[in-house]
Amino acid sequence: MALAVAGSVGTATAGVLEDVKARGELIVGVKADTPPYGYRLPAGEIVGMELDLAKDLADRLGVKLKLWPVSPDSRLQFLEQGQIDLLIATLAVTDERRKRVALVEPFYYASGIAVIAKREAGVNGIGDLAGKPFCALRDAYFRDDILARAGGSVFVPVRNLDEGRAALAEGKCVGLADEDVRLIHTRNSAAEAWKDYRIAPLDLPLLPWAIAVRTGEKDTPFGKLVSATVTDWHKSGKLLELEKKWLGENTKWLSEAHERAK
Repeated sequence: MALAVAGSVGTATAGVLEDVKARGELIVGVKADTPPYGYRLPAGEIVGMELDLAKDLADRLGVKLKLWPVSPDSRLQFLEQGQIDLLIATLAVTDERRKRVALVEPFYYASGIAVIAKREAGVNGIGDLAGKPFCALRDAYFRDDILARAGGSVFVPVRNLDEGRAALAEGKCVGLADEDVRLIHTRNSAAEAWKDYRIAPLDLPLLPWAIAVRTGEKDTPFGKLVSATVTDWHKSGKLLELEKKWLGENTKWLSEAHERAK
């Protein structure tokens, strides 16, 4: 696969791919506050599962990797303005995002929605949030669905998961809603601190995550190269390997995607 990608790069001379090769650098928008997918170590280095994917893509292109930290409310803007070449930043696929950027297929990951709350709170599903405050990222795509299905619930926006965890500990919300995989990591990475909390899945559709490129780039040599790379990640088992490394376990969706790609 790597040789095929390298050949494609050598013959392509248009658009973002040409810019990347001329620059000798791939600029990737990544999260720096969302473990285990992209987060900053105390010394300042950004690491995580999506960082490993970005490094692999840059290696296949034969260029250096430049990381561009993004936040939930700025990531699409940076791509639209051309400040980054692509985005690998826990981006769930939604109709609204499809209108703004090009989402590369196949999708590389997926998550359901869950809520972490104290066991004594009795939060076992969306209905249990009715009339209560819940925390979630300010641009969470599932926010309106929870509000619509949990009558009288109150949305408490937070800037990142660290702020959400603090708000939950301080009693500002009864539960912290987020992608289930990130909540699994939260629990697994600090089991003692979270021993009195439980994760409950919410009855909302599972959504895949996509690598995003600029509008119009999906069917160019650059977009096709990214698509071929994701296909190889699934087929080779690289995504399963990285998920096990960073999350500590493999999810059903990714395991099934690997089997389909073989």
